[in-house]
Amino acid sequence: MSSDIQKQYDRLDVVLSIMLHMKEVYAVPNRHIMYAARKVFSGTKMAEGSSLQSHGVKMLSLVEKLEDLKVGLDNDTYIDVFLQSLPLSYDPFNITYNRNGHQKSIHQLINMLVQSETMTHKSMSAVLVGEALTSKAKGKRVERWKRKKGKGKAVGTTI
Repeated sequence: MSSDIQKQYDRLDVVLSIMLHMKEVYAVPNRHIMYAARKVFSGTKMAEGSSLQSHGVKMLSLVEKLEDLKVGLDNDTYIDVFLQSLPLSYDPFNITYNRNGHQKSIHQLINMLVQSETMTHKSMSAVLVGEALTSKAKGKRVERWKRKKGKGKAVGTTI
């Protein structure tokens, strides 16, 4: 080998040892990162009235981070933590999901929830429209026409 190449390799050994030493001294232990990721995942809660889709995306990113760290949680644990992160208004879905014993992935569960939420909002808007129509009819005065005896003129009376 030429002397220039030899010097490059000599410096490479020094650089590698310096990097290894700095990693040992300053690097955050992998165990601490896994603990922090689990804590954030299990502590995340969806606020009542907030977007289910944004919450689902956030939880999916945390699941992917945990899988990258090789935490070793199974799909059922991810689903249990996700269902526990939902507000009380999702309890009927939660009960139905657990009672039926679905075996879904976290992605499929979030899709089911979004579809359920969409169906619920559509039916709620139909109920609200129906209530609005019936309340308008109650507020208007209904006129009934009666024939007056005698000359045959129709007279409107308000009831």
